[in-house]
Amino acid sequence: MRNNLVFIVFDSCRFDTFNAAKKPNIARLGEAKRCYSYATWTVPSHHVYMMGVSPHFSPKGVFASEVYKKDFVAWSDRLNIPDISFKGFVPRLSLPGFLKENGYITNAMVSMPVLNQTTALNNHFDRYQLMKSHNDFSAMIDQMIFDPEKPSFYLLNVGETHYPYTLPGESGDHLPRISGVHGVFKHMDDLVTDGSTGKEVKTSDDFFHMDQMLALKEKQRTNVEYLDKLFEKLYEKCPRNTHIIVTADHGECFGEDGYFGHGPIIHDKVFEVFHIEGRIK
Repeated sequence: MRNNLVFIVFDSCRFDTFNAAKKPNIARLGEAKRCYSYATWTVPSHHVYMMGVSPHFSPKGVFASEVYKKDFVAWSDRLNIPDISFKGFVPRLSLPGFLKENGYITNAMVSMPVLNQTTALNNHFDRYQLMKSHNDFSAMIDQMIFDPEKPSFYLLNVGETHYPYTLPGESGDHLPRISGVHGVFKHMDDLVTDGSTGKEVKTSDDFFHMDQMLALKEKQRTNVEYLDKLFEKLYEKCPRNTHIIVTADHGECFGEDGYFGHGPIIHDKVFEVFHIEGRIK
């Protein structure tokens, strides 16, 4: 029987904050490994994952093509489908497309507005949903349904580890803030007109102090511990033949070398993520 697949992405969660968190429930899946994302931002990283490519280990002395081959071969064990190779994913290079061809019901629940259902990521999914809240992993679990006759695939983009690092019911007023939801989306129109020139100029926020950045990093860690508790609920929902992948789409800078955040930043901490997978033990 083919395995169900649950692919969970802790948005923006860097390796060291994940590694420092107490997470006994997630640890039941196996050992968390340090690896690297192919991108520094949510959208391109999710597209890479949905090609069937996992975070990499930056190996030396090998051909890059061999790394990709081994990555695609790993899907045989994950899905309990024999002899999967790179050729099985071409030409479309789509994990949900491949799964649909193999009888899966494909689902996605995403937290980040940049992954909304009108984007190109919503391809080959039977169900694709932008959640009402950016930080409610528990609500995602509530909406998961597994068909006893067909295997299911779920992509879950989890927002509790993304700025502003708030949990359900938290205002976040005690944490330093950037304008707009996550500092990116709703205040794209925060432009004011210079009365003397008529030109639009962008308002900006003051850069965080280092103690504020460390407070945000600590909040990301404690939010991982909150999410870990919800894995008990997830395990109760998932059938035993469910393979679970937990990773991050990219990391985050918390003041290293003068950087904060991710995206237009080239820094090790933005590429460094964790990867853990397995079946419930």
